Amino acid sequence: MKLHTISINNLKRRKAKMAFLTIGLMVGIATIVTLVTLTRSMSSDIERQMDEFGANILVTPRSNGLSMNYGGISLGGVAFDQREIREEDLVKIKTITNHKNISAISPKVLGGIQINSHDVLLVGVNFESEMKMKQWWKVFGTEPKGEHELLLGSDASRVLNVSPGDSLDIKGEAFRVAGVLDQTGSQDDALVFASLPKAQRLLGKEGKISMVEVAALCSGCPIGDMVTQIAEKLPDAKVSAIQQVVEGRLKALDQFKRFSYAMAAVVVFIGSLIVFVTMMGSVNERTTEIGVFRAIGFRKSHIMRIILLEAALVSLLAGFLGYAVGMGGAKLALPFMAESKNAHLIWDSSVAFGSIGLALTLGLLASLYPALHASKMDPTEALRAL
Repeated sequence: MKLHTISINNLKRRKAKMAFLTIGLMVGIATIVTLVTLTRSMSSDIERQMDEFGANILVTPRSNGLSMNYGGISLGGVAFDQREIREEDLVKIKTITNHKNISAISPKVLGGIQINSHDVLLVGVNFESEMKMKQWWKVFGTEPKGEHELLLGSDASRVLNVSPGDSLDIKGEAFRVAGVLDQTGSQDDALVFASLPKAQRLLGKEGKISMVEVAALCSGCPIGDMVTQIAEKLPDAKVSAIQQVVEGRLKALDQFKRFSYAMAAVVVFIGSLIVFVTMMGSVNERTTEIGVFRAIGFRKSHIMRIILLEAALVSLLAGFLGYAVGMGGAKLALPFMAESKNAHLIWDSSVAFGSIGLALTLGLLASLYPALHASKMDPTEALRAL
């Protein structure tokens, strides 16, 4: 009779205890899978929300200013030592230490201009990066593609009395309104957007940038460090971080992760104790059987292999079931835990292999002492019980 046959037959004879052992270990693995999957899915959901919020680092020209007040009345201010951001310097942002954390860079040039006797604020942008950064924009019409196409805010479209497909004359050049933004409730509603190179020429600011928005969109990105690194690369610019509500959510998620891992460790410890106690009890119940095996020539290594093989089979089953139950629990809990209704469950093969591997490791480690104890049994004393 082969060793694995003995192990399988023994599991069949002790179905109730093996089921209890499997369930105990399965609960521990399922808890870990649920918590790990939930935290990963929630992190992905928060990253997506951060992506919708847009930029979180703002780069503006540095200047020294003096505000004027008299008798409690503000008289404005005087700016001196005004410095410009040069477009050619923007490549330095991509050379910072944490450049891999940068999702998008959106330079802008701003200036007042007159269109059809109306004073409006013209903003030159790179439409590809701008649309990527401001994913909440809804455009009626199409996105501008060429230099002679414009994107208008809802208020600007109403003031200028134009719609997608209409033409506008700016400083003797004809432009086509490619699209109009849906109401955003922000300053974007009153702006006229043009391509960056064209706006620079219209405003007489070739090679100059009024401001730069940088999106560092990832969970746990070192925003503070990135601000410092960009400031070192652009000493003539003022770099500041835009605080978002998401940062508080990330901190709460980090605390949830720590709590989850602590809970998982406790559950795994309890599962290991269940395996140890169950296997130790099984060995004590099988004293006579083990004595017979030793008497007919089974070596100590053979006894250990029988016990450990039983533990391995149960652990593998617990690992598979634990992963399935854990993913099911995560799928049910995610809608209640996530911030948005569009959160998606993350299926990661590493979690599947990790859960099975952890179950197998815990099962074998918890069964190691019972296996050693069984192998050291004196066959003469065991046979006295016959």
